[in-house]
Amino acid sequence: MEKLPAITADLCDALGDKAQVLALDWRDYGAVRRFSGRVATIAARNDNGLVRAQLEQPGEGRVLVVDNGGGRHCAMVGGNLGALAVRNGWAGMIVFGVVRDSIELASLPVGVKALGTCPRPPAKQGTGSLNVAVNINGIFIQPGDHVVADEDGVVIVRA
Repeated sequence: MEKLPAITADLCDALGDKAQVLALDWRDYGAVRRFSGRVATIAARNDNGLVRAQLEQPGEGRVLVVDNGGGRHCAMVGGNLGALAVRNGWAGMIVFGVVRDSIELASLPVGVKALGTCPRPPAKQGTGSLNVAVNINGIFIQPGDHVVADEDGVVIVRA
């Protein structure tokens, strides 16, 4: 893939409708506010067992997109998983749901965007699906797509 602009506004200017904007009120939780990379995906509801399993793998600068259906019942990512992402070379995480340990996440050199926070932990049974197409707010995201995230939002570019 050609080199993409690192700023979402520039990316939208350059690609027009090919830049798929995840138009939600994302909040930044990691210390890194601008990040990008190839996408890996997880679709799981209130269970982060697969999130941990994926973050234990080498990230190679990828971004993990976690689809919890926008649910706010429990956090899908917290400080321990943020630290794991840093150790294994993940550029960041986009969580269509909520996180916890926000103070701890804010100290970690990784990008984390989510809809909000909730202190309740998730189940850890490993239910869900890994590396499948997910639909977030009407935008289909597939493993291998490219994501660019910054203070203005999140943009997906097809692989």
